Amino acid sequence: MIKLLALLFGKRLDDGKEHRQFYGMICSGAGIALNILLFIIKFIAGSLSGAISVTADAFNNLSDSGSSLITMFGFRLAAKKPDPSHPFGHGRIEYLSGIAVSILIVLMGFELLTSSVNKIISPEMPEINLTVFIILVISIAVKFYMFLYNRKYGKQFNSAAMKATATDCLSDMLSTSVVFASMLITYFTNVNIDAYCGLAVAVFILIAGLRSAYETIGPLLGQPPEPEFVKSIEDIVLAGKDIIGVHDLIVHDYGPGRCMISLHAEVPASGDILALHDEIDNLERALSEKLGCVAVIHMDPVETDNENAKRLREVAYGVCREIYEDIHLHDFRIVEGNTHTNLIFDVVVPHAFRLSDSEIKEQIAAGIKAYDEKLYTVVTVDKDYSGK
Repeated sequence: MIKLLALLFGKRLDDGKEHRQFYGMICSGAGIALNILLFIIKFIAGSLSGAISVTADAFNNLSDSGSSLITMFGFRLAAKKPDPSHPFGHGRIEYLSGIAVSILIVLMGFELLTSSVNKIISPEMPEINLTVFIILVISIAVKFYMFLYNRKYGKQFNSAAMKATATDCLSDMLSTSVVFASMLITYFTNVNIDAYCGLAVAVFILIAGLRSAYETIGPLLGQPPEPEFVKSIEDIVLAGKDIIGVHDLIVHDYGPGRCMISLHAEVPASGDILALHDEIDNLERALSEKLGCVAVIHMDPVETDNENAKRLREVAYGVCREIYEDIHLHDFRIVEGNTHTNLIFDVVVPHAFRLSDSEIKEQIAAGIKAYDEKLYTVVTVDKDYSGK
C-alpha cells in the first residue's frame, strides 16, 4: 500500500533520503486510517460480545491513531528549513515526537494494566462468536503489516519516531494475539483467563514503551556516534596523502540528516601550508558529499623529521601505556632548553577512567622523570567523544 500511495503521488521508493518527509507523512497517514478502521470494527465487536478486553484493544488502536498523528506533525515540523532562531534546523523535533509516541505506549500499557486488575477482581464471562475471532485475526494481520513498513522505513530514513511506531505495532500484535488466545480458551473450555492474559500483555507494553523512550532520548542527551560512522569518517580523512593521524573527533547530531563533524588531522610540519590547507578543504568536501554532513577539520602540524622528538614521543607513549593500555597520545612536541626539555602533548582516556586527571598527569610526569630527570611534562587530559 505504501508503494502504491508513493507512486500515486509521483514518488519512487528508491529516490533516497531527499524524500524522507514525504514517506514519513505517507506512513503516518496510512497508520491513522488503519488504526481508526481497527478501532471501529473492534469497538463494535467488543460492544456486541461484552468482551472488555476487545473494547480495551479497540481504544488502544484509537490511541495509536493519535501516535501516528504526532509522528506526521513531527516529520512536517522537522523538515522546516533553518532560521535565525534555529540555525541548525528543526530535526530534533522528530526525536521529541518519538518520545511522545513512547509516552502514549506507556500510558496505554498502564491503562490496560488497570483494566486487567479490575477484571480479575470482578470477572465477567464474555459472549464469543465467530465474528470476534475474524476481527481479531484481521487486526493482527493489519498490525503486522504496519510493523513491517514502519520498521523498514524507520531503518531506511533513520527515523526515531517510525521506529517507536514499529515497536508500538509489535506490542499491539502481542496484545491482540493474547486477547485472541484467551477468547479461544474461554470458548472451548469455558475458563475465563482474559484478565490474566491482559495483565501479562500490559507489562510487556510498559517495558516496550520504556525501552522505546530510552532509545529515543539517547540522541537528545548526546549519545556517541555509531562505530561504523566513525570508521567511515576516519577512512575518508586518512585517505588524504599527507594525513598522518586523526584525533579529537566530535559528532554533533541535530536530527536525522543534520550532522556536524569536527576533528583534528595531523599533517607534516615541514609540508607546504597552502597545499596542506587545500587538501584539508578537499577532505571537508568529501565528508560532506559522502556522509551528508557539515565537516570542520583543524590542521595539526607534527614534526616528522626531528629524530629526537620521535624518540621522546615513543618514551612518552610507553609511559602512558603503563597507566592505561589503550591510551591515545597526540599533539606531541618538544621545547628543548639548556637545563631541561619540555614534552608537551595530549592524552585521551575514557570518561569513566579510574584515575583523576591530576593523578594521570602525576603518574606520567613521574614515569618520564624516571627515564630522564631533565625531561619535564606539560600534559592535557582529553576525553573520547567518538564512543571508541
